[in-house]
Amino acid sequence: MTTTVLAAGDRFVLPGLLSDAVRARVGADVEVRELELPWPHVPFGPVAEVQEASGTEEELIAALRGARVCVTQLAPLTERVLAACPDLELFCVSRGGPVNANLDAATRHGVAVCFAPGRNAAATAEHTLGLILAAARHIPDLHADLRAGRWRGDFYDYDNCGLGIEGAAVGLVGYGAIGRRVAAALSALGARVLVYDPYVAEDALPESAARVSLDELLAQARIVSLHARLTPETRGLIGEREIAAMRPGAVLVNCARGGLVDYDAVRRALESGHLHAAAFDVYPEEPVPPGSGLLRAPNVVLTPHVAGASRQVAHTAADLVSAEVDRFLHGRPLAHCANPAVLDADGVYRNGSVGGR
Repeated sequence: MTTTVLAAGDRFVLPGLLSDAVRARVGADVEVRELELPWPHVPFGPVAEVQEASGTEEELIAALRGARVCVTQLAPLTERVLAACPDLELFCVSRGGPVNANLDAATRHGVAVCFAPGRNAAATAEHTLGLILAAARHIPDLHADLRAGRWRGDFYDYDNCGLGIEGAAVGLVGYGAIGRRVAAALSALGARVLVYDPYVAEDALPESAARVSLDELLAQARIVSLHARLTPETRGLIGEREIAAMRPGAVLVNCARGGLVDYDAVRRALESGHLHAAAFDVYPEEPVPPGSGLLRAPNVVLTPHVAGASRQVAHTAADLVSAEVDRFLHGRPLAHCANPAVLDADGVYRNGSVGGR
């Protein structure tokens, strides 16, 4: 029997990438139809009760008619969509977490929701390293000055020149898939890596890294880079007190989540000179409001939440969700299911038995 799959892509994880990956994995027993969502040309946001979604419930309902499977990055799986699409059994989100899916409603309707952990870990680690170097060495400012015809030889002055990595203490707040990659790169450059992560065991760290408390990390590190998830426990983790506790002339980098940091406190620390520089890819409000003081702060490098954007990431994301489709269609355990109540004891989908389907 042929299974209908909806590839609801966007301008990053293209519908064609999703379609090609599903066909390559599954073969001829699928009919794949495509839907293109407007992100990133139109910012994602809340759709009904879900967050960080793209497109509308109406267009998704129409596109899902008769489909058992949806592979997507940002399509909104809401109560309304689930109620209108009784054939849907598998919804695969090609992201590190399925924030655009109502998991409780999906479980009630017997729909398995899968996701793609680690899809952009390498890209985010690479971008983090780029921001560390750009901020520590003032690369964007020097580039802009030179293009404007100013040769900044004064940056050889001791008081002006940048910070090096070799021999410096670099603190990583969080040691997951991204933090581990950043640690390896920094160790290769000769940094002394300090790690604060209460959920990582001491013996999980390599010999080149030392586990410390957050206070020890802030007091010792010349560069602090954030790699923690945003939870009620970590929201506002780096505030006025923590920034004041950092070494004078330190660098702060955040490619994790904007809610981890008090950006007003960062701006004040940059203006006072307490911080040498800062670099951010994520913000409490996105896009950043035009009136934000951060846009006018000195010695700050800013990118628009693109750390996880590389062509390899788009291909990896498509491969990860297509692998889940293959497992689903062949009755094998799903690897990354966010609502395991719809699975049996072996991790295999239970044919919609949960919720009365």
